[in-house]
Amino acid sequence: MARSRRPRKPVTLRESAVGLPRWALVPAGAGALFVVLPLAALVSRVDWTRFGSLITSDASLAALELSLRTSAASTLLCLVFGMPMALVLARSRFVGQDLLRSVVLLPLVLPPVVGGIALLYTFGRRGLLGHALEVAGVQIAFSTIAVVLAQTFVALPFLVVSLEGALRSAGHRYDVVAASLGAGPTTVLFRVTLPLVLPGLLSGAVLAFARALGEFGATITFAGSLQGVTRTLPLEIYLQREADADAAVALSVVLMVVAVVVIAFARRGKGVL
Repeated sequence: MARSRRPRKPVTLRESAVGLPRWALVPAGAGALFVVLPLAALVSRVDWTRFGSLITSDASLAALELSLRTSAASTLLCLVFGMPMALVLARSRFVGQDLLRSVVLLPLVLPPVVGGIALLYTFGRRGLLGHALEVAGVQIAFSTIAVVLAQTFVALPFLVVSLEGALRSAGHRYDVVAASLGAGPTTVLFRVTLPLVLPGLLSGAVLAFARALGEFGATITFAGSLQGVTRTLPLEIYLQREADADAAVALSVVLMVVAVVVIAFARRGKGVL
């Protein structure tokens, strides 16, 4: 007769903090307050009587819709380019690999406005590629496409870092077994490798989406701020800060709520977060 399992007792803070120095709780709490207090202050300044009208104005809705649309497009580009990049960095060895990884991750530490200037001198009218595109009748700078490229530039490293870490943690023993059974490299990738690292891939994609959603510096430098075309929600918040502070606060809360939802989704994916 099978023995019945006793229900597990909930883990208390004392039990879960074994080996944790008590002094660490003080700076940890101070750090948490440093993050929570500004967010609480922001929420406290919301004019809730006008909140609905403030976030449903034509300019606000257009900015939110554009942000969601361009962030989704940039996330797709991050997947298209980031997955192969992470795979190459994690599963191969070649001369200059560390340099390539440093260049790929450079947008993580580079000021976004510098990235915007770099994109402008690449795809602008007089840029490295922009001049040839202009002759062909294609204008990228200060268009919706420029918004997507700016967001992709700053968001791509987040997916690469997340997926490369997941690939290294998963190892390649299952790939070797599948290859020994006759599976080709592409089959191994899509039938073995990616399913194993799917949580990390999803987490990286969500992080890339969140970073694209909050992008400001590279966007305003490379794409400008034209309502309905390039003015995303962060740009709308910046402009409303001078014209209508209540609207800026309300839109900031909306962006914060979207970010919380995105982070919660990434946590459910059990990736790097």
